[in-house]
Amino acid sequence: MVQLAENEQILDAKKVAEKNRYVVKIKSIGYVTHDTLRIVTPKPEGFSFLPGQACMVSININGWREKKNPFTFTNLPDNGHLEFIIKTYPGHKGVTSQLLELSTYDELILQEVFGTITYSKEGVFIAGGAGITPFISILRDLERKNQIGGNKLILANKRKTDIILEQELNNMLGIDSFINILSEEKRAGYHFGTINENFLKNMVKDFNKHFYLCGPPPMVEAVEKQLFSFNVPPNSITKETPIH
Repeated sequence: MVQLAENEQILDAKKVAEKNRYVVKIKSIGYVTHDTLRIVTPKPEGFSFLPGQACMVSININGWREKKNPFTFTNLPDNGHLEFIIKTYPGHKGVTSQLLELSTYDELILQEVFGTITYSKEGVFIAGGAGITPFISILRDLERKNQIGGNKLILANKRKTDIILEQELNNMLGIDSFINILSEEKRAGYHFGTINENFLKNMVKDFNKHFYLCGPPPMVEAVEKQLFSFNVPPNSITKETPIH
């Protein structure tokens, strides 16, 4: 990972003319999986968010400034920097593929903060692929407060190499509360298949919990329908379609 020298970070964040629009220099950029980047920037003065939230981001390069994508904050709100963990899609030729061309000193434009996923009570987090990203800041925040408790995470990916921050999540939650399921690879210690009703019934012993969902829309819709079949009320489900 390339790191920006500390003595060159003083003027890395500046507010531009438009309200709530900031330009930040990339301090470091590198891979956390084969197709997922970790980007760190300074945090502008007065910039705030809640664990689980995201903001609209564009690249401060001609032709890319108006092309905005939602990216989730994965750092803690009181850190002195911002961190984004972003799954890239080179074949799409969009913002995430352009991120692969960036390095330190390049600039991002941060805009409005938003997001419906925030922590309310102990429960079960269910994520697909990059849908894990809003849960990273939430779980890091709970760990710092020593409040991980009985929270459980079910994470679906295609292959083991797609799992984002596997070791950190395992350290936070423990093997019994961090459940991985792979749809395209059979490996010892990992479930195989998709998150269906039978899988949920086996993994979740008590459906009188709060459920947090984030992932591709078809997955979120399917899991929500499955939860309804177990009489989970709508007000016990917090959901969002994928944030990179």
